[in-house]
Amino acid sequence: MNLDQQRIIILGGTSGVGLATAQMLAQAGAQVIIGGRQAEKVQQAMAVAGSNVTGEAIDATDAEQLRTFFKRVGTFDHLVLTLSGGKGGGAFASLDLNELREGFAAKFWPQIQAAQLGLETLRRDGSLTFVTAISARSSMPGVAGLAAINGALEAMIAPLAAELKPLRVNAVSPGVIATPWWDNLPENQRQALFDQSATTSAVGRVGQPEDVAHAITFLLSNGFTTGSIIECDGGLRLG
Repeated sequence: MNLDQQRIIILGGTSGVGLATAQMLAQAGAQVIIGGRQAEKVQQAMAVAGSNVTGEAIDATDAEQLRTFFKRVGTFDHLVLTLSGGKGGGAFASLDLNELREGFAAKFWPQIQAAQLGLETLRRDGSLTFVTAISARSSMPGVAGLAAINGALEAMIAPLAAELKPLRVNAVSPGVIATPWWDNLPENQRQALFDQSATTSAVGRVGQPEDVAHAITFLLSNGFTTGSIIECDGGLRLG
């Protein structure tokens, strides 16, 4: 499938995986619309993403904002959801369940809400792509909460693909990717985690946003793939 002139919305597209995907799709000739909470970050992302990328500030936790946004955009071909939050991790015995709820509120509910509200103007035989995380299918200590959030999203992929056909529904499940998601950690802790992940990974490195963007681009452009979850984790789950 040629993505040239296809209209693609990326919610969570102002940094990291979302921004890398916007750049890659724009280079393929797509007309990309990015959304993020902060207007300043939207403008900064547009400045680096290329002339085929437009965007606006939108809070995906707000249903009315989403309805207005999708109505204003009109018909489009693909929806990519890279919305996420940073809460929900930690040892289970001491895990703050309120933070886990906030983790669901920042990732699970906005992705599901955006997917549902986008259906009205999303092309019936286009595609819907969620971005989850490999924590959903790993046994690493300290990620039970994150596994619950991402596992809940991944559990919906196959039934949604069957229910919404001919719309294609897929997900990409990244491992440790060097993005601003980790910026809440002190530099020394972040680097130690990256070094450990690189050692554990089958490919000997942490991922880059472009690695995940390639997987997303494949799912948008391959019209014969639906109900699938692509593991883009460098083999981290194998360790």
